[in-house]
Amino acid sequence: MSLLLMCMEFMKTGLFAVGGGLATIPFLYEMAAKYTWFTGNDILTFIAIAESTPGPIGINMATYAGFSSFGWYGAILSTLSLALPSIVVILLVAKVLDKFRTNRFVLGGFRVLRPASTALIAAAGFNVLLTVFFDVEKVTFDMIGTLGAVFTHVNWLALLLFALLFVAIRYIKIHPIFFILISAGLGILLKL
Repeated sequence: MSLLLMCMEFMKTGLFAVGGGLATIPFLYEMAAKYTWFTGNDILTFIAIAESTPGPIGINMATYAGFSSFGWYGAILSTLSLALPSIVVILLVAKVLDKFRTNRFVLGGFRVLRPASTALIAAAGFNVLLTVFFDVEKVTFDMIGTLGAVFTHVNWLALLLFALLFVAIRYIKIHPIFFILISAGLGILLKL
């Protein structure tokens, strides 16, 4: 029954996370809060892995959660559960898109879906930013009201590394793999 619940949760994520892998992050945090399949820290780890390896975040997380909770069978089923709604939707859309490409309702739907998926991705990015830069699971609005409380929880080393790498990525024209390797090396060296 628990495996069926996991498959249903990942199927729901696959169906409603419009905007790709990053748009699955809010759904994944919701699952982490409700179930024991993975934690918020697992999500951060998989964001780092997924952004440095081929494959979307949601697929990697579904495979991990399924495998760690139910073995290979769970990994396969949870991964398929996440991917199946997208496959069905894409097949349906591909079949009718040419016919309705200029339809005002279709165009209107896409006009609303684009900002909605952008909002999902931005919310996920903000959540990741807070979790990485602060030494607490979640920064509360009470803490934000007291700036001193916020500054005591800042992970200054993470903030410094982010700033340095952000500037380097924007102004040093080398392949992104080098930044990933440098980041991994710094994490190992500094035992972060």
